[in-house]
Amino acid sequence: MIRVLIADDHAIVRGGFRQFVADEPDMCVAAEASTGDETIRLVREQPDDEPFDVVLLDIAMPDKNGIDTLRVIRQMRPGQGVLILSGYPESQYAINLLRAGANGYLNKDCEPDEIVRAIRSVARGHRYLSEAVADTLANGLDKPAATHPHEQLSEREFQIFCKLASGRIPTDIAGELHLSVKTVSTYRARVLEKMHMTNNADMTYYAVKNGLIE
Repeated sequence: MIRVLIADDHAIVRGGFRQFVADEPDMCVAAEASTGDETIRLVREQPDDEPFDVVLLDIAMPDKNGIDTLRVIRQMRPGQGVLILSGYPESQYAINLLRAGANGYLNKDCEPDEIVRAIRSVARGHRYLSEAVADTLANGLDKPAATHPHEQLSEREFQIFCKLASGRIPTDIAGELHLSVKTVSTYRARVLEKMHMTNNADMTYYAVKNGLIE
């Protein structure tokens, strides 16, 4: 059986995922989580003889978003299969999350059959690319100059960019990521330089305009 951990902060969404996963004869819902910290705890505590094959992870989780949660999971269990689900367009987050170690990225508007296919693919140790994500990657190869500025950021730079754009201050970010304030400030400077911006307000405007934050 493919053991699935469903991580989403909306009970009704978890219920929908639970239903169509349970309908598959080779899958079962092994656990559910409603926050990023709860997801991390469940992954950490899973027994070695009964691991989760796939974590279905929502990108917009309370207390710790999907990007941060994915990073911690990768540090704890590098081989853990993680399939990101998001209401944001694939073109905005997919490339950065695949770089960060996600095994796949799907928009929540996709059909249940596609999520089931993606779960099976990730459970077999493969990455799953939807048609939209594959097109985004292909377009980036064909037209490198046309990529979004945030796609040029490293994993850590993108992580800090999203926090700064959301209005978080460097002191809080430093404490959450176990970095010094000086290091966060250095990353901020790199982000501003790479994205040709001058301040945090520019980051927020860009992130809202491109659907990276609400």
